[in-house]
Amino acid sequence: MDNRLCSIPRSLSLLALAATLTACAETTPRWDSSFGNSVRSTFAAQVINPAAVRNANPAGGIDGRAAMTAQKKYETGAGAQDTSVSATSMIGGASK
Repeated sequence: MDNRLCSIPRSLSLLALAATLTACAETTPRWDSSFGNSVRSTFAAQVINPAAVRNANPAGGIDGRAAMTAQKKYETGAGAQDTSVSATSMIGGASK
């Protein structure tokens, strides 16, 4: 019998054994130790003022009437400005 033919089944069995043993390797403790770190760091980066919860006057500097008017303008779009740009103004022609 040829030695090459015997080495193929032996190589396949060793490969199957190696694949089986890698399934037993413990990888989850390494992953579990850092689980959620990216979410916590992203959340922490988005927090501007952590003490804002204890602020008793969150809308300081604006009175109720001005705030109500601004909110109504926002809801109705009354304060919206025309942001369309014509082709001639992009090229450097006449402006509006």
